[in-house]
Amino acid sequence: MSEFTNFSLEGKVALVTGASYGIGFAIASAYAECGATICFNDIKQELVDKGIAAYAEKGIKAHGYVCDVTNEEAVNAMVAQIEKEVGTIDILVNNAGIIKRIPMTEMTADQFRQVIDVDLNAPFIVSKAVIPAMIKKGHGKIINICSMMSELGRETVSAYAAAKGGLKMLTRNICSEYGQYNIQCNGLGPGYIETPQTAPLREIQPDGSRHPFDQFICAKTPANRWLKPEELTGPAVFLASEASNAVNGHILYVDGGILAYIGKQPQ
Repeated sequence: MSEFTNFSLEGKVALVTGASYGIGFAIASAYAECGATICFNDIKQELVDKGIAAYAEKGIKAHGYVCDVTNEEAVNAMVAQIEKEVGTIDILVNNAGIIKRIPMTEMTADQFRQVIDVDLNAPFIVSKAVIPAMIKKGHGKIINICSMMSELGRETVSAYAAAKGGLKMLTRNICSEYGQYNIQCNGLGPGYIETPQTAPLREIQPDGSRHPFDQFICAKTPANRWLKPEELTGPAVFLASEASNAVNGHILYVDGGILAYIGKQPQ
């Protein structure tokens, strides 16, 4: 094998959760381009159908499943169906996630639990479901979509930050427990990405000015812009490929430099 063919995903089966659109869609599309067979889920049939159509427009035959990844019974059934119809899952990307931007004292306990359930419990449930077959096969890649919010604090995202902080440590513990079986578990930590979730934060205001949050993020990012989902695909392919076999328990931040930057000094 040459130094660069080990980036190939030829013959691999990848499951990317919540990948009808956005970051998950971009990552799954890149995996398909590198030779992987793509499986994805979403919570509604309508989203799965739209996802299948969007993949087809790119020439990708994706296998879509309706599944609530917070439901362990449903996840186990989906994984069993994939293993029967497509094959053992070689690559898992725990991408499905939500965020609720609510000041902590105004957030209900149920709202907090909902974010933890989707952003932390679901990666645990799906990882638990795929690991046994990975052990049997002798290899596996698990990539958790983490966040800068496991390293930084900011108003209104207490539940999201707590979940992503937990996901960072879940990543390291999967590495610690299952690295002996040639399973690599790493995290991909995006910066601020142009997705449907963040679209309201980038809207032009009625007076024609940029959204205050848009201005805030660009000022805090050395790249001085929002990142695009496609800019995560190279790192995601690396973490899914044999090129990363010696990388385990690591969070790779793709953030335009925001974690390294204290901000512009006064003139």
